[in-house]
Amino acid sequence: MDPAKDEDVVLLERVAPHIARVTLNRPQARNAVNGEVVRRITAIVEETEADPDVWVTIVTGAGRHAFSAGADLKAIAGGDIESVRTPEAGFAGFVFAKRAKPWIAAVNGPALAGGLEIMLACELAIAVDDAVFGMPEVRRSLVAGAGGLWRLPRSLPRLVANRMILTGKPITAAQALHFGLVNEVVPFESLQHRALELAQEVGAGAPLAVREALAVARAACLHSEAELRAQAVAAMQRIRKTSDFLEGPRAFVEKREPRWQGR
Repeated sequence: MDPAKDEDVVLLERVAPHIARVTLNRPQARNAVNGEVVRRITAIVEETEADPDVWVTIVTGAGRHAFSAGADLKAIAGGDIESVRTPEAGFAGFVFAKRAKPWIAAVNGPALAGGLEIMLACELAIAVDDAVFGMPEVRRSLVAGAGGLWRLPRSLPRLVANRMILTGKPITAAQALHFGLVNEVVPFESLQHRALELAQEVGAGAPLAVREALAVARAACLHSEAELRAQAVAAMQRIRKTSDFLEGPRAFVEKREPRWQGR
């Protein structure tokens, strides 16, 4: 694969002193994650973590139509589910990545499935006022094993999270703000400016102190994540053995309702 292609699908730029911005750049595919995106994000996480001049990173999507629709279902329908994850960092090369530095999600449109899980893996989030947030995996015979099944219930009231997980129905930006899923909701035109301001607020703190504080805050919320992750992996392995597993992505690609067999 031409390395330049990987660089095109995810952009990395410096937008202010000590602040980087990462842009998922596949607007024609609703910024869905494929193998090229995974390789590029993996490299970016390593680069920003190693660079002492980067203290905070913003992640956003290109265009107005999606932050990210999650995994590229065309890849999954072709049986290539492993291309959208890495063994170490999970989905998109990001959701379980070992990071000491904070990331802010600037949600420019719908954050769905793995796209929502990318947002949930960030430390802060700002969204446009017409964004929606959804976890529709069960409607494609998948489970949200990239952190969504435990990070969402920890971010929302239990019954709200359960409805999203069990029905696949999304919530609005206003609901996300009300329930504390995002920090702020702003007009599209203000999103990048406000995300930068928030990054600068974080960057005003001593960077090493911010990282140490973040490590403790993560431990307070995620003390049992290893066990939950193992359960989610086991659930996904069981799902992959069913006839319905490929039916969901195939129905999506073929633009038809899935025909579930329950086996």
